[in-house]
Amino acid sequence: MGTELDIYAPAPRRRAIPRRIALMCAVVAAGALIAGCGSDDDGAAQNGAASDSAPASTKASASTTPSASAGNLTEDQAERKDLVPKAKVGYDKAWDTAVKAVAGSKPVSIELKGPADKPSWSAKVAKEDGTEHTVRVDAVTGKAGQEQADADQDSDDKKELAGRLSKAKVTPQQAAKTATGRTKGTVTSVELDDTDQGGPQWSVDVVTTNDWNKTTYDIDATSGKVLRQHTDRD
Repeated sequence: MGTELDIYAPAPRRRAIPRRIALMCAVVAAGALIAGCGSDDDGAAQNGAASDSAPASTKASASTTPSASAGNLTEDQAERKDLVPKAKVGYDKAWDTAVKAVAGSKPVSIELKGPADKPSWSAKVAKEDGTEHTVRVDAVTGKAGQEQADADQDSDDKKELAGRLSKAKVTPQQAAKTATGRTKGTVTSVELDDTDQGGPQWSVDVVTTNDWNKTTYDIDATSGKVLRQHTDRD
């Protein structure tokens, strides 16, 4: 009986990877890892840049784009724009008409009033004793309406007004000329009043037709000096 031999087949031997190839794989893997990280960082940076650039773009746009109110008129400006061009008769002619309507009177105040479809000048004139009368003059036709005496005046009011008129050496036309010499526009109001020191002054309103703002000039009625200038942009 023959002896039975156990034969062990050797396990297949794994082929060794050359060192050079292993090193190359390591380098490639490392490069891929770095590239992957770099890609994430770039993406984040790009996202960050997009996030930052959006507000910047919006901000730049806001600074170059007019605001919602730019170019629009305020309520007062719109009223002036509607009213002033409708007046075909100027303040000076309207005042002349009012003075003629009340014999022996002098101009005290005048103001352009609406509505725009029927503009008129509300003129006030006073006699030598200070009695004040109101005359409404059509700002389109120049015709005067019925004059009306001021029923609220007492003797002291009349005396005060008479004294103010006697002290005024500068005419309202001269005051208006001074005002329009500084601001080109349309005179819409002239009024004789007192300064803080008690002297007479003319307050003149001039409306500029490019922006419909109103500039008020307070002018000394004895010297003709401009005491105050204020522009109403509302």
